[in-house]
Amino acid sequence: MSHSLSLVATLARPALRSHTALRTATRFKSAAVGLQSSELRPAHSDISSGNTLSRRHFHITHPSMADSSKSKSESEWRAILNPEQFRILREKGTERAGTGEYDKFYEEGVYTCAGCGTPLYKSATKFKSGCGWPAFFDAIPGAVHRHEDRMFGMVRTEITCSACGGHLGHVFKGEGSPHPRHCVNSISLKFVDEKKN
Repeated sequence: MSHSLSLVATLARPALRSHTALRTATRFKSAAVGLQSSELRPAHSDISSGNTLSRRHFHITHPSMADSSKSKSESEWRAILNPEQFRILREKGTERAGTGEYDKFYEEGVYTCAGCGTPLYKSATKFKSGCGWPAFFDAIPGAVHRHEDRMFGMVRTEITCSACGGHLGHVFKGEGSPHPRHCVNSISLKFVDEKKN
């Protein structure tokens, strides 16, 4: 009898393994289907000189990374933003160094997202870095999300608006300063004068 039970168990093992594999594959398939096609959108990235888009890739936007009330389709963003704003905010472009409106701008106020109006940075955190783009040592808590960016054979930290997912720039550390440098495109920002509000 024990020999018969052992034989049955041996014969059953492949079937059990197959069943387990099938259940695992089904779970992965369900997870993949859950990633809607609207969450896969083409994005561009260009070199820091900001002239030519050199490589196309797909950027995955996780639903929890953006405020759904401020999320829009590509066609809606194109209708709201001018071509240069769209290139930088939605296609992850970069403006030319030293050309941005807020590079050497130091009035007191708040810098909001040019796409959705969410407050991102206070003027008190802005400093002269000489990098050619507006520089801040910190953002308003919760206003900015950080993502790993491996474009162009390097690892950088990309920063985006936490409300609409708009591209802002990158964060750099270890530059001789005790604070990180948020290097932000002027086009991604809109300044609001505190004195007028």
